[in-house]
Amino acid sequence: MNSENKQIRVVIVDDHHMVRRGLASYLNLAEDICLVGEASDGEEALAVCKSAQPDVVLMDLVMPRMSGVEAIHELRIQHPEIKVVALTSFQEKELVAEVLKEGALSYVLKNVTGDELVRAIRAAQAGKPTLAPEVTQEFILSAREPQIGGDLTPREREVLTLMVDGLSNPEIAGRITVSRATARAHVSNILAKLGVSNRAEAVALALRKRLVR
Repeated sequence: MNSENKQIRVVIVDDHHMVRRGLASYLNLAEDICLVGEASDGEEALAVCKSAQPDVVLMDLVMPRMSGVEAIHELRIQHPEIKVVALTSFQEKELVAEVLKEGALSYVLKNVTGDELVRAIRAAQAGKPTLAPEVTQEFILSAREPQIGGDLTPREREVLTLMVDGLSNPEIAGRITVSRATARAHVSNILAKLGVSNRAEAVALALRKRLVR
């Protein structure tokens, strides 16, 4: 129990009933944590948080109606004082970055142990982030790797954006006011720098890695 004998109020958000029951069983073992509500999707989570006023929310990310990412965004607007621990069954560094950007304080995988989950909740209440070891390792490895598209020039990014928009080489040439040969050279350079063999692969990679707006 903390120094003020105040329990940490927690809401669990997950669209699977059995997952919520399993998480609740972990929380029931901690005397300083109190489960004050549950929700099965993002919309319900916002309503529950409004009435229950939790300190910490355990938020699943993939749910119907409103995803966890959307719910985190809205929750940080409506209740910025509530700490969010994102809870998911997979690790994808783009998703992790998006979730943390939207306002989640921590990112924990669902294979977490009871002790680890309780520690993450206590840390969140104290304003301290927690990242699953697997996620931390993924970030470290990605930081060591060359960033895809990091060597594209501003002009090449402009051309790549037009490629994503579906413009042909002649159309790109007309749009940026260069010769067709220059436009073709830009496209060739982009394919080489992205390590792909054709325009379709370049467009797919640009969308997947969010290289253009």
